[in-house]
Amino acid sequence: MALRTTGLSHDETLQALDDLKAHDVRWREGRAFTLTYHGGDDVVALAEQAYQRFSTENALNTEAFPSLRTIQAEVVDIALGWLDGPPGSAGFMTSGGTESILLAVKGSRERGRKERNITTPNIVLPTSAHAAFEKGCYYFGVESRRISVRDDWRADPDAMADAVDDNTVLIVGSAPQYPQGVIDPIEAIAAIALDRGISCHVDACMGGVILPYLARLGHAVPPWNFAVDGVTSMSVDLHKFGYTAKGASVIAYRTKQLRAYQTYVTDNWLGGVYGSSGILGTKSGGSMGAAWAVMNYLGDEGYLRLAASARRAAEELVAGVQARKMLSLRALPDTCLVTFGAAEDSGLDVFAVADALWRRGWFVDKQGPPASLHLTVNAVHDGKIPAFLADLDASIAEVIASAAADPATMGSYGTVE
Repeated sequence: MALRTTGLSHDETLQALDDLKAHDVRWREGRAFTLTYHGGDDVVALAEQAYQRFSTENALNTEAFPSLRTIQAEVVDIALGWLDGPPGSAGFMTSGGTESILLAVKGSRERGRKERNITTPNIVLPTSAHAAFEKGCYYFGVESRRISVRDDWRADPDAMADAVDDNTVLIVGSAPQYPQGVIDPIEAIAAIALDRGISCHVDACMGGVILPYLARLGHAVPPWNFAVDGVTSMSVDLHKFGYTAKGASVIAYRTKQLRAYQTYVTDNWLGGVYGSSGILGTKSGGSMGAAWAVMNYLGDEGYLRLAASARRAAEELVAGVQARKMLSLRALPDTCLVTFGAAEDSGLDVFAVADALWRRGWFVDKQGPPASLHLTVNAVHDGKIPAFLADLDASIAEVIASAAADPATMGSYGTVE
C-alpha cells in the first residue's frame, strides 16, 4: 500500500490495528500452544506499561541511558542465579534465543581463532538442537556437524565425541531440546568439551527459567547448567517461561573473558569507536524495561507458582494424550513441552488434526520428522486442558470422517514473509 496523503486520526489508527488482529489466535484465552506465554493479565499489563516507559530509549550506548545499564546488569544477575552461574560469570541481554545462539556460535568461532588459530571451524551438535545454530553456522562460516539422537530423543555423547576433531570450536546440548522436550545428557557432553579444551553451550532458552522451580517443586531434574564442569555458555529466554515482553533473552558465560569473544569493536570508519555487545546496534530499552519489571513483580514466589501451574497443565495434557488410542506421545517431557503423533498403524493424519483444531480456535505447531504436533504448555493453560482435549477428540473424529480428502501439509516453526 502507498503512504496516505492525509494520516488517520488517533482513534482510526488504533481501530485499524484492532481490525488487523481480529483473526489472530486468542492467546490470552490460552488458545495458543506456541509463540506466546501468558503469566496473567496483571503481568501482561505491567509489561506493557514498563515497555512503554523505555520504548524509545536506546541501549546502544548506556552512557546516555545509565538506567538501561543497571537494568541489564540486574536482569543478567537474576538469570545467572537461575543458571547457577559461578563467581565471575557474566552475560548480556539479547533480543531473543536466536540472537543468543548466534552469539554463542560467533563467540566460539572467535575463541577458536584466537586461542588455537582455527580457520576452518566446526561445531558438533545433535539433530535436536535448535535451528538457530544452523543459522549461526551459515552466518559465520562454521561447519555444522549434526549427530543423530538416541532412541529416547536425547543427544548421543559417544557419537558426538567421535565427531569432534582439532577444528571443533563448540559442542552443544539442550535443556530441554525443543522438538520432544527432553534434556540432553549435559554432564557427558560437557565432559567432552572439558577434555578437548573447547566451548560447550547449553541451550536453555526453554528451560532456563522453569527448571530451577521444577526442581524445587520436587520434579527430577538432571544436571543441566553451570554447576556442570565444562559448560562455558548458556542461553535463557525471559520472554518464554519468564513471561516478559517479547524481545528479551540472556546469553551467559562462565567468565568475562569468554563473554568478550562475542563482542565487536571497530574504529575503521569516520565516526569514532563503535562497540556492540551483540548482533544489534540500536537496542530498544522497551523489552529490557519490561523484563526487569516482570521479574521484580513476580519475584521468586511468583515464578514458583507459575511453574507449578504450567507443569500441572502439561501433566494433564500428557495423561490425556496417553489415554487416546489414536495418539502416541513422543516422550515424557522434562519441562512443559509436549509432543505427540499418530499411533502406529492408526492412519491418522496429525497435520490435518492440527488444521481442524485451528478451525476450532486452537493453534499448535506441526513438526517433523516424525510427523508430530508440538505444544508448549505454560501457566495460561492451567484449567484449559479439558476443553482442548474435547476439541482434540472432535478434530480427530472430523479427520477420520474425511480421510479420503487431500492430506494436510506440514507447517513451519518460522516464516520468511
